[in-house]
Amino acid sequence: MKNTIILLLLGAAALSASSCGEDFLYKAPQGSIDQAALMNETGIDLLTTNAYANLTEDGWGASPFNWTFGGMYGGDANKGSDANDQSVLNDMEKYSVQSNNNYLNQKWIWIYKGAKRVNITLQTMAKVNDQLPETFIKTRKGELYFLRALYYFEGIKVFGPYIPWVDDTILEDNPKIHNDIDIYPKILDDIDVAIANLPEKQDLVGRANSWAAKALKAKILMQKGDMASAEPILKDVIDNGQTSNALKYGLEDDLNANFDSYRENGKESIFAVQFSNDLNNANSGMSLCYPHGGAGSPGGCCGFYQPSYELANSFKVNADGLPFLDNSYRNAPYVSVKNPSIEKEAPLSINTDALVDPRLDFAIGRFGIPYKDWGLPKNNWVRDMGNGGFFMPKKHVYSQKELDAGLAGGGLSAGWAPGSAMNLQYLSLRDMILLYAECLANDGKTSEAMEMVNQIRRRAALPTNIIRMPDGTPAANYLVKEYPSTHPAFTDKEVCIKAVRMERKLELAMEGQRWFDLARWGGEYMAQQIKEYIDFEKGYLFAKFSAAVSLDASKTMFPIPQTQIQTMGNDENGKPYLEQPAPWR
Repeated sequence: MKNTIILLLLGAAALSASSCGEDFLYKAPQGSIDQAALMNETGIDLLTTNAYANLTEDGWGASPFNWTFGGMYGGDANKGSDANDQSVLNDMEKYSVQSNNNYLNQKWIWIYKGAKRVNITLQTMAKVNDQLPETFIKTRKGELYFLRALYYFEGIKVFGPYIPWVDDTILEDNPKIHNDIDIYPKILDDIDVAIANLPEKQDLVGRANSWAAKALKAKILMQKGDMASAEPILKDVIDNGQTSNALKYGLEDDLNANFDSYRENGKESIFAVQFSNDLNNANSGMSLCYPHGGAGSPGGCCGFYQPSYELANSFKVNADGLPFLDNSYRNAPYVSVKNPSIEKEAPLSINTDALVDPRLDFAIGRFGIPYKDWGLPKNNWVRDMGNGGFFMPKKHVYSQKELDAGLAGGGLSAGWAPGSAMNLQYLSLRDMILLYAECLANDGKTSEAMEMVNQIRRRAALPTNIIRMPDGTPAANYLVKEYPSTHPAFTDKEVCIKAVRMERKLELAMEGQRWFDLARWGGEYMAQQIKEYIDFEKGYLFAKFSAAVSLDASKTMFPIPQTQIQTMGNDENGKPYLEQPAPWR
């Protein structure tokens, strides 16, 4: 059985009350539970679980795996599907997003709902601290501060650091707070409390431990641009860290072990969101992002999050098994081309003999390449090639084996959409290794940085990561090798940084990370990369990307939802509580 943390609080019954006198005025509403009833160890556990549960809840824009904000917006993927479905995303993928975009509002609500659940739990704990075991209180406090830091970190990644800070000292149900302070220091204070209070080993694998808190702190510092502070933390995590179930951190040999219900919570997973084969806990945030075909396909809905042509071709390698750091991967031959055949059953695309990194077919579904254990993809797995291209998402998609075991299904999420019990890693060792490589490269320690990169490439080259046809032959012309010590990246800082950044693009492809990396590397860099992405993608999807606009270098954040600005209103001096970041005014 999966060791999951799933919301248990929703079914609480109403408390009974006397019908005489005025007592009926104070009767608890049905479906709710009084705070007094939660002022015990079981109640605190339920409230803490409720705070974790926010990780698994709400709409497609709220997902902490950021397939819209981090993946699609960063150029990993096109929206996919057809132009009319979730048309609100059309503006986002063409970089003309507006503040009334509902996906922005979903994310905002999710952030503050998570923080609210944490705050309620901390407020309840404060009333009973001296009545409960010290170790229990300390551990739960650490988890709650970790979660609050995570929720606000998600807010910073999307909206920037000038968003309202609401913590457990604020008791109002509808607090009015200006977004006029940088909340990075607040988040870092929270994560320090988490580190100080969390144990190394937890009673359930889904709970955050002290190493997860350290890893999250490093991620926060890197997004903030403070590499000097992040570097020693990253080294400590890599060298000494362990999972909540006491596994020493290490890279899995098999890439698929990180996206598999049977092998989840392994040594590469630092903190994963725990999903189950349950209608309300089956990763609803990614439920649009499966191949579209009907029976015989993984998911059957809805054809969104199709890997971009630009991303797919990034996996091309030269004769030495190394990526093209000069961007010449954008030159022919391409990894796949549209099939000129007009035969009804002919696949939509065919693959060339281009040399490719095997991680291409781990991250991206291609026609003619086995798709996990589902066999070769069928044409109806792509909903509209003219809108999203001919590639398919793959990492988070469940296997036939998982479907047959009841761990996944086409109607598992919210009763109609695809979902699975597959956990997804919010913090991973592969991410930490490449962040550390980035710090080393920035310090001019190029040789050490490239050794970190080569750890990742060494794993990619293992035979277990070669996809094979039924007869045992490699499914494509695969080649990946480590950078030799004679490569300029070992001595040239600029080349080293390019190599590290490319490795992050390849290793973390389709994991919702790309745009956040581009943004933290600087507005000018981000804007240039997005322009080059649009220009390349336009060669395939001209009708869509000819209408795309250049993303201004100042827009390293999204606009604050207009709905929230209007809801918060103005203070007594007529000043809006929420002010739009200057680039979006």
